[in-house]
Amino acid sequence: MSMKKRIILTLAGLAVLVGLLGGIKGLQIDRMIAQGSQMVPPPEPVTTAVARTEAWESVLTSVGSLAAVQGVTVTAELAGKIVNIAFKPGTLVRAGELLVQQDTSSEEAQLRSTEATVALAKLNRERLGKLLAERTISQSQYDNADAQFKQAVAQSDNIRATIAKKTIRASFGGRLGIRLVNVGQMLNPGDAIVSLQSLDPIFVDFLLPQQQLAQVQPGLPVRVTTDALPGQAIDGKITAINPQVDAATRNIRIQATIPNSEERLRPGMFANVAVIMPARTKVLSIPATAVLYAPYSDSVFVVEEKTDEKSGKTGKAVRQQFAQLGDKRGDFVAIVSGLKEGDTVVSTGVFKLRNGQSVIEDNTLAPEFKLAPRPDDN
Repeated sequence: MSMKKRIILTLAGLAVLVGLLGGIKGLQIDRMIAQGSQMVPPPEPVTTAVARTEAWESVLTSVGSLAAVQGVTVTAELAGKIVNIAFKPGTLVRAGELLVQQDTSSEEAQLRSTEATVALAKLNRERLGKLLAERTISQSQYDNADAQFKQAVAQSDNIRATIAKKTIRASFGGRLGIRLVNVGQMLNPGDAIVSLQSLDPIFVDFLLPQQQLAQVQPGLPVRVTTDALPGQAIDGKITAINPQVDAATRNIRIQATIPNSEERLRPGMFANVAVIMPARTKVLSIPATAVLYAPYSDSVFVVEEKTDEKSGKTGKAVRQQFAQLGDKRGDFVAIVSGLKEGDTVVSTGVFKLRNGQSVIEDNTLAPEFKLAPRPDDN
């Protein structure tokens, strides 16, 4: 056999072998594709919740500032040197309790002199009164003695008033702040001595738009929260509404009073205020984690019964439904449109689902949703 025929036979054998291998591999690939087309992915376990109609309390929210019911910076009214500081910084004091005593030695000496003058003028007026009754002196002489007595009394009262002004007392009961003066210091009129604040109860001042004025009135309950008391809400009542609307902002200032027995709230703090309205609002609510948020529109996955066309078996699948959201309250969000009461929605893990996907309900590890969750619920 010639060399040429050998080469041709070898090439033909290789071609047959390659074709045979290609055919076998093609059959394997076709079989894998057929098996893949027939394979159905298992249902995805999901937690679910039912859309329910609930009555939510209606509130008006605002941000306010705390203010003392009574609060002043105690100052000196007259010039004088401090001879005694009778208070301790940060303590509670009663109304009329001595805070600071200025030097009144000069005034006390003058008072003793004027008191002697008063006593003499009083005796002289009494003597002249008897003589006037006996008609031995004129009425003008008695009137002059009476005027001298009254002038002496007025002078004594003036000195007593000066001593009282230099004896600085608490004008009302409250808690003192940091001491700003020292013994021996010379005070001038208006110099600050210490802050005095009445802290229980305490005011919270806040603003509401003028269109909400018709909804509020004195006596309505308020709920106040602040970073100073995390996780706590303090209940109070509206006690005053400003009769004048701010012409620049069209807001009206409202004042509520809240208890502060532990004095953990201090004037100047900010607080979140919720005015509780008498009427409740009915809403269709679902857990907030059931919403798939997106820029174009928010949606939820509704769980529905679905029959497999090939096998005829009935199971559950999800349908993506666009929804319009309303207010949020705790772990829940209100649905304005897109759902109806009784619809079952996927409550967690909605980001991993697709429209039409088969699911199976498993609420063994479903979280507990609350309208008023607290930090210790996490």
